Amino acid sequence: MLKGIGASDGIGIGRVMIVVEQSLDYIPKEVTDIDAELQRYRDAVDKFCDNTMEQAENIRKSTGEKEAEILLGHIAIIRDPFMGGEIENLIKAHQCAEASVEQICKMFIDMFSATGDDLTMQRATDVKDIRDGLLSILLGIEEVKISDAPAGTVLVAKEVTPSMTAGINKDNIVGIITETGSQTSHSAILARALEIPAVLSVPNAVSSLSSGEQVIVDGKSGDVITAPSEEQIEEYTAKREAFLRERRELESLRGKKTLSASGEEYELFCNIGTPKDATKAVEADGEGVGLFRTEFLFMDRNSLPTEDEQFEAYKQASLILKGKPLIIRTLDIGGDKDIPYLGLAKEENPFMGFRAIRYCLKNRDMFKSQIKAILRASAFGDIRIMFPLITAIEELRQGKELVEEAKNDLRASGIEFDENIQVGVMTETAASGVIADLLAKEADFFSIGTNDLTGYTMAADRGNGDVSYLYSPFQPSVLRMIRRIIKNARENNIPVGMCGEAAANPMMIPLLISFGLTEFSVSAPSVLRVRKNISKWTKAEADAVAEKVMAMTTEAEITEYLNTVV
Repeated sequence: MLKGIGASDGIGIGRVMIVVEQSLDYIPKEVTDIDAELQRYRDAVDKFCDNTMEQAENIRKSTGEKEAEILLGHIAIIRDPFMGGEIENLIKAHQCAEASVEQICKMFIDMFSATGDDLTMQRATDVKDIRDGLLSILLGIEEVKISDAPAGTVLVAKEVTPSMTAGINKDNIVGIITETGSQTSHSAILARALEIPAVLSVPNAVSSLSSGEQVIVDGKSGDVITAPSEEQIEEYTAKREAFLRERRELESLRGKKTLSASGEEYELFCNIGTPKDATKAVEADGEGVGLFRTEFLFMDRNSLPTEDEQFEAYKQASLILKGKPLIIRTLDIGGDKDIPYLGLAKEENPFMGFRAIRYCLKNRDMFKSQIKAILRASAFGDIRIMFPLITAIEELRQGKELVEEAKNDLRASGIEFDENIQVGVMTETAASGVIADLLAKEADFFSIGTNDLTGYTMAADRGNGDVSYLYSPFQPSVLRMIRRIIKNARENNIPVGMCGEAAANPMMIPLLISFGLTEFSVSAPSVLRVRKNISKWTKAEADAVAEKVMAMTTEAEITEYLNTVV
């Protein structure tokens, strides 16, 4: 058996088809005819865009509009004047088109990869796909075609790119296995949209499997069963039927309120990273947006976005939501995120350095521009402002003072905005948890960011294998911190949500119901499943589980118990 990341739920039983990647190796050379090389590059871009447009149309027909937008985004990126200009500048410096494309693409890949944010890091995969597509054209290499795969095929590749996915016949492909990718990668997104089970990041999958051999793909557990026995085939066939029944049950919850079994109502929001993602939130039946990460507006460019550019983005998202809440997190960026034009200094410990609200309060003009843009957009919907990485009451006060300054500026200019716009705090540090009683008296709402809260509380980097065992929201200290934050919010009559990954974890849901959380904010694909999981619990049942859990002393004890009751 092989093991990877379960990225698209379901069971696939079929025979392997290995997708062999073509080599993109080349020998860099100095060019003498700059005009000819520029034309060669521009012709490659035109062909890439034509190919991509055709692929997007194929995806639109087979999957839907929102998935096609992934590929259309590739066209927008390569047509961006900054990226294209930088590539052409290298060609003008006598560098060949291949090397120029690779160098500039690497710069963007490194920049996006350094953020640590899953959605932003996905842009790195976009740029890799663009790079490979352009290099294939420049080198005269034919693209891999998988449209002729027979029925019952399990695709196996190092990476299934969006452009490759455009050729998939979902009636014939029963599973996908790759050596790279994560649950948030485009491979996963498109596999889920196509409803094809997928297991990603399987080490040496291409060399370990052979074309034609039978395998079982478990897209939930991440298991790939090789040479399955008749008993295993029967077992997983039954699992597949059960999964399809559950999928039909989830669809029956679309358009329904999010209620516990005892009738308590909750808000079920989505996390987004771009205005277009608001469409995905609506399509997923999200009841609003609990976290709009604004970093995307500041990346993939060579200067700060203007107030008007930001206003249009926030307005667009709000109009898409049609009155549903939109919580906009102000710029959460710092020394760990390499955006060249900001001139940020490298730091030895960037996650505890000059970032987020700390950076913004020291760059008041930039911060005020963002706040004014948010305020202007608030005239078009239910928009709320959220400050990240608050660790002291002074930071909240200074942020609110800047909001009032921005309001005065807009009033003087006769520009409309929501005079009663809510200003909240993202509680994601141990400090914010400890002073939650103080913050709750001056904030309009809380939103718990469990990813950072877990890391800061446990002093553990989830990316560090030596200490990753400590990184769990089920650590007693983290659970006590979450309970404290919620308790202080409720005592001060302010709503409290959760926008970290734990909000969608079935084992966490009874605890959050018991603690008194009022809003869950999750990824769009998780909405219906979270609604179902909430509906399973009465408040009394959740309280009984929480009472037992909070008396336990270790993470292992807690997770073992929750696994038995969820």
